[in-house]
Amino acid sequence: TLLSLQASKKAAAKRGKTAQRGSSNVFSMFEQSQIQEFKEAFGCIDQNRDGVINKSDLKETYGQLGKLNVSDEELESMLAEGKGPINFTVFLTLFGEKLNGTDPEETILAAFKLFDPNGTGVVNKDEFKRLLMNQADKFTAEEVDQAFSVAPIDVAGNIDYKSLCYIITHGDEKEEA
Repeated sequence: TLLSLQASKKAAAKRGKTAQRGSSNVFSMFEQSQIQEFKEAFGCIDQNRDGVINKSDLKETYGQLGKLNVSDEELESMLAEGKGPINFTVFLTLFGEKLNGTDPEETILAAFKLFDPNGTGVVNKDEFKRLLMNQADKFTAEEVDQAFSVAPIDVAGNIDYKSLCYIITHGDEKEEA
């Protein structure tokens, strides 16, 4: 009925706001209507309704879609992306990373470590700018300046890439204040 639908919408909106105040800002990445759609999708995959997506849930979901020959390795690989039990928050985070084109923090850190063979935790701004503008998908000077505008750069011209990785994957704390 319309009244119960409205009440459940209000409850879902309230839950979304409560979740936003938690340690994860993943809920702020999506509109409330998108979160509800993801919640419905999660419910469809969570076949046993225990609040966690596991291998049997995935296998059953694939079976319902007509794909019966999914290997355990494929299923385990999917589950490994969550780096632990896949509850709704983890599920939403995985979609946020995929939809926003942001790699997980440890992937970005590993890439920066290639430019930091001595493990100092910093890369030189000028050297990094040269690499960005001359390698692979070449950045323009404007794109480099935009990237550096949020980068924590010390007086010696070094980028604290661990902090930058955090900003890339979690947002700039100064923006949220």
